[in-house]
Parts: sequence; C-alpha cells; structure tokens
Amino acid sequence: MNTRFRAYRIFDQDGKSAGRFVELTLDELDRGDVVIRTAYSSVNYKDALAATGAGKVIRRFPCVGGVDAAGVVESSQDARFKPGDEVIVTGYDIGVAHDGGFAEYVRVPADWVVPLPQGLTLSEAMALGTAGFTAALAIHRLEQNELSPEKGRVIVTGASGGVGSLAIQMLAQLGYHVVALTGKDSEHEYLKELGAHEVLSHSAIDLSSTRPLESAQWAGALDAVGGATLAWLTRTMQQNGVIASFGNAGGAELHTTVYPFILRGVRLIGIDSAATARPLREKIWQRLAHDLRPAQLEGIVRTIPFMQLPEVFQSMLHGQSHGRTVVKIG
Repeated sequence: MNTRFRAYRIFDQDGKSAGRFVELTLDELDRGDVVIRTAYSSVNYKDALAATGAGKVIRRFPCVGGVDAAGVVESSQDARFKPGDEVIVTGYDIGVAHDGGFAEYVRVPADWVVPLPQGLTLSEAMALGTAGFTAALAIHRLEQNELSPEKGRVIVTGASGGVGSLAIQMLAQLGYHVVALTGKDSEHEYLKELGAHEVLSHSAIDLSSTRPLESAQWAGALDAVGGATLAWLTRTMQQNGVIASFGNAGGAELHTTVYPFILRGVRLIGIDSAATARPLREKIWQRLAHDLRPAQLEGIVRTIPFMQLPEVFQSMLHGQSHGRTVVKIG
C-alpha cells in the first residue's frame, strides 16, 4: 500500500520534542501484524507531554504520537483479526516507542489489539481511551483488594482530569460514596453533576503535616497526583484502606513513613495500564462496555478534527481542560 496519509509525528529538534503533521506511507510505519484504518484517537496527558517535550515520554525519534487508536482492520497477518473488524489499541509502546494513533493508519502487533466490545462504538471507545481504561483497571484492582461501597468513602484526586472524571462516574454507578479532590474551585458543580457526593478543595487539606497518621477518612482512594497528595492519602486512610496510584502530576517522589502500612494495614497498589496483559485488558474493556460504562460519557467529551490536535496540548498541560478530548481522524 503506497497511499500517502496524514500523521502527527514527533521529532527531536536540538534536544527537544516537537510535533508536526507529515505525510507518510505504510512502509514508513513501524512493523506489526495488523494494519488499522484509524477512525478516532484521543488526547491524554501523556500525549501532551510527549508532543511538547514537557515530559521525557518519547523513547524513540521520530515517532507518530497518540497512545490510543480505534478503527477498522485494513489487513491482518494474524488469524484472530480480519479486514472490517472494529478494534481498539491502547497502551504498550504505542505513541512513545512505536508509531501511534495520531495517524490515518496504524500498524501494530496483533497482541496489542482488542476487539471492540459489543455495546461500544469506536468514538465511545476513544471517549474512554487510556483514561477510562486506567480508571476501570484501578477500580477493578481496588475491588480485588476487598473494597466495596459499605466499607466507606472513596476519594478521587485530580478529579476534573480525564481519569478522575470517568472514575467518579464509574464509582457512583457502583454505589460508592465518592469524594472528589480538586485544585479547581470552578469545577465543584461539574464534579457533583458527575456523581461526586462531596467535593474537597485541594487548598483545604494540609500537605505539610509531619504526623505519621491523621484522622482516618477513606476506605479507598484513586490517586492521579502523587507526591505530597499521595503521602497525605497514606496518612488519612481508614484501617485496611486501599489506594490505587496511577499518576504523578503533583510529583514523583513519595515521602511517608511505614506507620500507615504496619499500624492501619493500608495497601498501596500501582496501576500500570500500558503493560496490562491481554486477558485482563479484554476483561476490563468488557466491563467498560457494561457495568463500568459511564452514563454521562457524552457530557464530558468534546470531539475535534484531526488538524486541531496541536491546539489541545498546552491547555491540557496548564490544567485548562476537563473531561475527555476525542480526535476524529478517519
């Protein structure tokens, strides 16, 4: 196939990442078993870091950006997929070390490809994307560690972001009492509309405390922030509370003591959505199409044309966006 198509490729320019639209042929893409004609992608915080160089995310230059893609199989060398199948690709090395979803075609190993679950459209799959998958995986892991609605309140940090806004809806639908923690006072009503029972301002909590333990408040926590916020969570969990950690927007270092873990039995679980093995990945996508499908998904999504993609990155990095941005590519 020698057809030329559009792609948003990220280059190393004088030691800094810089993205731009280019024309490619399939022969110029990374190798893989399955060629997908991309219908939609989405913009995640990781994409903004990669495209602008604000974070050292890209591991190989040049690389087509986009950690998510959904579309239709164009050709396949693997018997599990045939032309016309609707499929999803998220995580693994896509968009950081393997050409990603910001292109009209993507070619990937077959083991990275998940069939689109019945009950989801391609655009809805990207409205969820890596953010929705991460939220659902975190909830699944918390449930495996015995979290249930009757145990008590569950707090979601970074609540107005993509993962947070989806997690709030999912948890509320499952019957949890959800507390949203946000640094954006303007988003309180929005978060309540999503299903948060309480909204807590980031400025109202004391991150500077040196006490090893504080008042026990949370049965569970989903943390997108890391740093001092995660340390505060460890100090304020209930007995046998469980934390799912999947972000570091507030810092990568964790300064805490062993006391929450040995005196309250607090459990800290790392969520690595990119490397999730295929069987569990398919299970989580099935849940996203059914019991974890956010009822208000359409209300937190905006869809942009492919050529407007670069306009999104800076607003996302500066915390000026909420919800999810879907990119219509095909």
